[in-house]
Amino acid sequence: MIKVLFVCLGNICRSPMAEFIFRDMVQKRGLAGQFRIASAATSREEIGNPVYPPAQRKLREHGIDPSGKRARQMTGRDYEEYDYLLAAERRNITNMLRITGGDPQHKIRRLLDYSDRPRDIDDPWYSGDFETAYRDITEGCAAFLDYLQREGLTGNGKEKEK
Repeated sequence: MIKVLFVCLGNICRSPMAEFIFRDMVQKRGLAGQFRIASAATSREEIGNPVYPPAQRKLREHGIDPSGKRARQMTGRDYEEYDYLLAAERRNITNMLRITGGDPQHKIRRLLDYSDRPRDIDDPWYSGDFETAYRDITEGCAAFLDYLQREGLTGNGKEKEK
C-alpha cells in the first residue's frame, strides 16, 4: 500500500483538489487498491471546513465529487503514517518541517517536483484562478503516478507494500 498525503496551507483548495484528482487517476488506471490517499493543512484556520466552493465546482466540472471532505491539520504522526507528503509550495514545506521536526526519510517534496517543470502551485484562494490550479495539480499528480510506475512501486492491480 502506497500512502500519500497532499498538503497545503488550509486544506480547502489545492491539497483536497490533489487528493481527489489523484484518487480519480489511480481509479481510472485500476490501481485504487494500491493506495491510501488523503490531504491536510499546515494551518488551523480552516479545520472542519468543506472544500472551498470554487474548488468543488472545478472538480465537479471534471466529474470528480469531493463531497464529505473536511479540512484537517497535519500532525507529526502523519510523517510516520505516510510514504509521501506532497506539498503545494515551498512555504508549505517549511511549515511541514516545523510540524514533523524534520525530514530524515526524505518523504516531503512539492508535488510539481515530479513534473518536467518543478515549481509551486499558486494558491487559488488568493488568485481566484482555479483553472490553472487544476491544470498544475493534474500535471503533478500524473507525473507523480508515472514516477511510481517507472520505479515499479505499482503493479497491475496487485497490492504492493512499500
